[in-house]
Amino acid sequence: MEIEHIHNSYDQIFVFFSFVIAVFASYNVLNLAKTISSSRGKSYGLWLLYGAVVMGMGIWSMHFVGMLANHFPIPVSYNFEIIIASVIVAIVASFIALYIVVHKNVSRRRLLAGASLFALGISAMHYIGMEAVELKITYDPLFFILSIVIAFAASITALGLTFYFLGDQKYLERGKKFGSALLMGTGIAVMHYTGMAGAHYEESLEREPAVMMIQQEWLAYFITIGSLLTLALSLLGLYITRRFARQEMAKQESEKWYKSLYESNQDGIISINSEHIIIGFNPAAEKILGIKEESYKSKPISSILPIFVFAQHEYLKEMYRRSSKGEILRYESAIHHHSGEQIDLSMVNAPVLVDGTVMGNYIIARDVTEEKRTKERNHFLAFHDELTGLPNRRMFNQDLSDMIIEQQGSGNSFVVMVMDMDRFKVINDSLGHAYGDLFLQQMSKRIKQCLAGENAVISRMGGDEFAILLKEVRNEEKAVLLAERIIKELGLPYQLKDNEYYVTASIGIAIYPHHGVNAVQLQRNADMAMYEVKKQGKNNFHFFSNELNAQITERVELEGELRKSIEREEFELYYQPQFHAGEAKLIGVEALVRWNHPEKGILSPALFIPVAEEIGLITSLGTWVLREACRQMHKWHEEGGPLIPVSVNLSSQQFYQPQLARDIKKILEETGLQPAYLELEITESMMMDAETSSEILKELSSLGIRISLDDFGTGYSSLSYLKMFPINKLKIDRSFIQDIAVSDNDKAIVASIISMAQHLKMDVIAEGIETKDQLDILVASNCSEIQGYYFSRPLPAGELASTFLALLHK
Repeated sequence: MEIEHIHNSYDQIFVFFSFVIAVFASYNVLNLAKTISSSRGKSYGLWLLYGAVVMGMGIWSMHFVGMLANHFPIPVSYNFEIIIASVIVAIVASFIALYIVVHKNVSRRRLLAGASLFALGISAMHYIGMEAVELKITYDPLFFILSIVIAFAASITALGLTFYFLGDQKYLERGKKFGSALLMGTGIAVMHYTGMAGAHYEESLEREPAVMMIQQEWLAYFITIGSLLTLALSLLGLYITRRFARQEMAKQESEKWYKSLYESNQDGIISINSEHIIIGFNPAAEKILGIKEESYKSKPISSILPIFVFAQHEYLKEMYRRSSKGEILRYESAIHHHSGEQIDLSMVNAPVLVDGTVMGNYIIARDVTEEKRTKERNHFLAFHDELTGLPNRRMFNQDLSDMIIEQQGSGNSFVVMVMDMDRFKVINDSLGHAYGDLFLQQMSKRIKQCLAGENAVISRMGGDEFAILLKEVRNEEKAVLLAERIIKELGLPYQLKDNEYYVTASIGIAIYPHHGVNAVQLQRNADMAMYEVKKQGKNNFHFFSNELNAQITERVELEGELRKSIEREEFELYYQPQFHAGEAKLIGVEALVRWNHPEKGILSPALFIPVAEEIGLITSLGTWVLREACRQMHKWHEEGGPLIPVSVNLSSQQFYQPQLARDIKKILEETGLQPAYLELEITESMMMDAETSSEILKELSSLGIRISLDDFGTGYSSLSYLKMFPINKLKIDRSFIQDIAVSDNDKAIVASIISMAQHLKMDVIAEGIETKDQLDILVASNCSEIQGYYFSRPLPAGELASTFLALLHK
């Protein structure tokens, strides 16, 4: 029979379409590989089969689309059974190939074996598919072998790239993946068209027709359906793999976060499985616990127990048993660190629950040693004085309140002492606060030594004030002994800065329940007693009493009323005349303030001046006295009275007021009194700061104001003051005048003062003259200026004017 050779040609559109199918199938396989590799159990088998179908159908569709690209000059039919067989071969080959490469560890030998099987499968599918054509086909041996080699190379490329893209990071690089798909698709297409290039077609009438034949146009439909199915499967696979990729990325991200949290956590974490075996430590656990992971990994959790303090072993076992049942527990513990130090830990036992089942445990440990020490330190400082370590005011009040509650109704007494150091300010100011602190520490030690063996609470209340609670001292006799012991001990010299310093203590004592039934009363009354000691000269102790309470209550009331008295204009000035003894001539007056109390009547300055000094009203009161005295004297001058001066006493606080000279000048200008008619009386104590006092006195003297030194001879007398300061007059204190008629010593002292003043060309005046004998002695000693009750008591302005100034008018 004659054989006719058939020459075929290619439709370029179908060739391109077959190449696109090969590339698309390759890209889809690269996507599916990751999903298949990460699957487990039944899902692994299903994903492997799905991948094989997609890959096999893709290669098969590419092949038969390439077959449709052939144009034969005669109608050609295809054997349907062989077509189905080629599909099966493609799927099986793909299944084997994917099974080989989706493992995480693939050896080169395994990869070569897989590539060989895949190349064999592709080649078998190709040439079995070619046999489906109802033509006699012969092959050029060279092209046949070349197609097999290309199939192997394409298989190596495909499987190698598939394995390459199983890596976490590179799997996400779409550009590289698409380039690899182009490479794989090109290899598969080149193998196909190389094989077809070596095929020679002949029409053979001897070939028996197959049972199931399909015409070329129907084959196109069949291939189209197969391609669409492949495309659908590919798109479905692409969608699923992208979802899996996102899930995988989220999972990887979560794992990275967890790993970072685990590795970088400052708290130590011990991981334990459901078998109670240690599976790992994080770095912080090794650092905090002072142990190495390799020494305990894969060992029972009980192996770590010995590093914890022995007393807590049973407790820790119980905590672990409870957490193994699903309970989250927080507690504190401690370990013996290899450094020899005990480390305090804050512990958390956190069970790992999966679907309600405990799969393990995390034991989390935090080093709270410093935190605990800081907390203890803060608690200590909240109730103790940082400098001396003694209980502070808060703790003393608490202990005192507790003691009162304890002794209520028992009939027992206890003692509260309040103590203030005399002259502590001198040490603090002269040596500085550092030595002041050192002194307080030494003093605190002495107090504790004095009360050794006593059930006592010694507290530093603040500054140099201390309080003592003597819980078992029931009577005054024992309190006296302890107070005397403390005063004696504290009075001993303190060695500070290579010098000895002396201080004394003033102690006030109150006894429960006689002097108070609550903490406030007891402390207040002990304070009152202590301030009474200071008033009486310090360096002593004093018990609180009802009489003292009455005095202090009266004083407190006086303070309150005194504050309002200036606003209410309750003060008035009295004037005591000063005379020239020989001529019986009025030479001046001294202004003396009186308080015209609305209920108690006229009050002497001795009652309220000390209070005014303590509460800071003396400056305001002194300014009022000065202004009123100047106003009144100017008024008398204007009314035709004698041109005599008025003497006004300055207090120490007033004397050292800034701008004193300016303020007095302003008062003189406001009242119209000439400076020559104002005489200011100061005391010797005001001149202790010689430099400052000299400057103030010179300013006053420059205004034309006269300066009188009051109470001369009773203070810090120094003849240098008389030479240094611009003093116009000396005023002999009444204490020398009182006994001058019977005391030769006083008479000698007065005579000396008068003689000295006269030689220094100063005026001299004696105050407190009450008898004719006193007057005669002073006149005989050449003291012509006198003041006292012998001539006149202090008088209100109106009475002075009517008694003395009216006579002068006449």
